[in-house]
Amino acid sequence: MALYVHKYGGTSVGTIDRIKHVASKIVQAKRQGADLVVVVSAMSGETDRLLGLARQIQQQPNPRELDVLLATGEQVTIALLCMALETLGCPASSYTGAQARILTDAAHTKARILNIDTSRIRKDLAQGKVVVVAGFQGVNEEGDITTLGRGGSDTTAVALAAALKADECLIYTDVDGVYTTDPRIEPKARRLDRITFEEMLEMASLGSKVLQIRAVEFAGKYNVPLRVLSTFVEGPGTLITYEDEAMEQALISGIAFNRDEAKLTVEGVPDRPGIAAAILGPIADANIEVDMIVQNVAEDDTTDFTFTVHRNDYPKALELLEQVRRDLGARRVTGDDRIVKVSLVGVGMRSHAGIASKMFRALAKEGINIRMISTSEIKISVVLDEKYLELAVRTLHDAFELDKAPC
Repeated sequence: MALYVHKYGGTSVGTIDRIKHVASKIVQAKRQGADLVVVVSAMSGETDRLLGLARQIQQQPNPRELDVLLATGEQVTIALLCMALETLGCPASSYTGAQARILTDAAHTKARILNIDTSRIRKDLAQGKVVVVAGFQGVNEEGDITTLGRGGSDTTAVALAAALKADECLIYTDVDGVYTTDPRIEPKARRLDRITFEEMLEMASLGSKVLQIRAVEFAGKYNVPLRVLSTFVEGPGTLITYEDEAMEQALISGIAFNRDEAKLTVEGVPDRPGIAAAILGPIADANIEVDMIVQNVAEDDTTDFTFTVHRNDYPKALELLEQVRRDLGARRVTGDDRIVKVSLVGVGMRSHAGIASKMFRALAKEGINIRMISTSEIKISVVLDEKYLELAVRTLHDAFELDKAPC
């Protein structure tokens, strides 16, 4: 018998009526003869509400206690969904992360899954039950509740699909698939029938909010076919899988963007070995992630060292760099937290030259200045002034004719 893992996000189970709607979809799928494991998130807004309560008591809540608190959101959903299934005559069992025997490391609020003992789940499936599992949570070796970080329910679903060797993992959300770019910015954006794990991983890391990065990594590692669909609109969604030689592959699959960027530059740094480590060492020690890096050497044996960080980390990074500047005898530190990153993504780039030049010409034609450039085998990213974001996305979408399906 086929086995599928369904995952329903917070908006899909945000109200009692929506939980009942999800229950009817599950029953319909069950009647088609498949075994089903269902992973659910907390009802929309619930995790933020719980976090708000915690911060009324502690501005920096104790991580262990915060996990105990936040894990209750999903427990509410699993119980209500099982009740809804039973009213439709569908036997179901709810499982917390601990009951599902999802073993994690001890990193509270950002734990990673180490192992899943599926024996109890398989026993319920053999009895014809739908198994409903709380996403986002597990338990460490000490028996403490842990959570997997924002979007962790996606990771729970993919991990269960891998452990159970499911035929497919279906991620139900409030969009009907993965699009060439955000339809709210480019109305001509097109839903993709399929996309590779590599491309989806780039899209997720570059700002696409459809799937959690760790979930895509997990799916690629264990070859779990993923499908993104809408809870509310019927349709085939988008299949995320390995590249197939028989696939007609477009040059560019999509355009991702990230508004949460900030740029910092240390000017007039002495050009000598170890400078990059001296600048980025304190940034790394402060647990600030660096994205793009550019270094320009001047004729006077000094260099300008530029890098980008998340916008939330900008004030702290600026403060740290002032001390670095003094230690190195650099000229000054400048920064800009009103920039964005726009990226072309596509495995088709591997075999086609001229993608970058076409991208740069299209932006130049619209008077859009490029501040930084970064490339990889299947991605080209540029940093632009924030005001150009929407124009840049629409311009590139038109330039690469992403509204048209590959012939």
